[in-house]
Amino acid sequence: MRARLILYAYMVQSRAFIKTKKEAPKDEVSVNAQLLLRGGYIDKLTSGAYSFLPLGFIVLKKIEAIIREEMNAIGGQELLMPALHPKELWEETGRWESMDDLYKVKDRQGREFALGATHEEVITDIVRKRTISYKDLPLHLYQMQTKFRDELRSKSGLLRGREFTMKDLYSFHASEEDRKKYYEVAKKAYVRVFARCGLSTIITEASGGSFSKDVSHEFQAPTESGEDLVIFCGKCDWARNVEIADKKAGEPCPSCGNILSEVKSIEVGNIFTLGTRFSSLMNALFTDKDGSVKPIIMGCYGMGLGRILGTVVEVNHDDRGIVWPRELAPFDVHIVPLVSKDVKMTKRVFAEAAKMYRVLRGTMTVLYDDRETASAGEKFADADLIGAFQRIVISEKTLKERKVELKKRSEQKAKMVTAKQAITALAAQYRKRKS
Repeated sequence: MRARLILYAYMVQSRAFIKTKKEAPKDEVSVNAQLLLRGGYIDKLTSGAYSFLPLGFIVLKKIEAIIREEMNAIGGQELLMPALHPKELWEETGRWESMDDLYKVKDRQGREFALGATHEEVITDIVRKRTISYKDLPLHLYQMQTKFRDELRSKSGLLRGREFTMKDLYSFHASEEDRKKYYEVAKKAYVRVFARCGLSTIITEASGGSFSKDVSHEFQAPTESGEDLVIFCGKCDWARNVEIADKKAGEPCPSCGNILSEVKSIEVGNIFTLGTRFSSLMNALFTDKDGSVKPIIMGCYGMGLGRILGTVVEVNHDDRGIVWPRELAPFDVHIVPLVSKDVKMTKRVFAEAAKMYRVLRGTMTVLYDDRETASAGEKFADADLIGAFQRIVISEKTLKERKVELKKRSEQKAKMVTAKQAITALAAQYRKRKS
């Protein structure tokens, strides 16, 4: 009973910690920051560091659940590593000096540490402490952990932060052939994650950067607000980040001859070949079938949860607010009763809305706008800004017709249906989504 009361209070708008704003902060230029701040999803603490408020936390957890499901499906085992890393570990790989975006701190005893920007050193240290044979491989370990990077250009909301949550998966193999096979499996899993989050992505070749000397792959979500530029073929799967591409838009594709195109995009994930770079430097070894001892072959696969959330907003919005895809919407349904000039009619409207809320909340997530002092304009503006997947409007007009207005956030026109029809339709959609 207690859990039900807590859930009820949270989903009732007058009690929920949802404080919307009409105007975006003047210092925020990105769409994702503007809408998420206005909608009460996040709060800015400082440049590159945001709090996820209850609404934002709901969406973040939905992204996390999708990622966990897809990573587990390809053999991933979840763990959690420290964010505080001793200097000595990073010195083993030479990255204490070579990585210029590390936050470095000292404790009261003068020992130096890094706030984890990435976890190759830590995961390799974990594995090397165990006795590993070829029978233990392949091994796939992942986490969802806070990262810290001294980012100089933290001006794009959740797209480029100094503190952010990252899913990083590390794979360990006995052969390069096995690593390549898993690399392709991970590619497909990444595409599924982004598709479930409402994002279409282009798998793009890029350099390995500070993580690998080999070619890596980025998952780029096309959008006019993107900060990356991709040259790609619309007919085959050839695509390059413009920084390493030897082709230009308008030229023939080197793979199929089709004319290449250019598009702005946001990188939402990347995968790298690590090979034996870290295992050799840190002495992470395994015993092969013939008894020989060799460095473990590794791969790395990363995606930022907040970055995905921010990109979804950049791609899915209109001039009124956020248009969440179904799997990420904080609420399946937003029930909006409208106040009438007639006090008795207002009571009837809200009684009908409360009844529908009680029916629906047992099977789906529902936000009930129980505010009797808010005007219809205020309620509609908040509903569009928050962007629940569907909205039910109950008013004096709908009651007189013995119906309700049902509308998806992505649609322009509402449908007039009976309350029973609305409940049946919503329940069917919910069952279909869960199947």
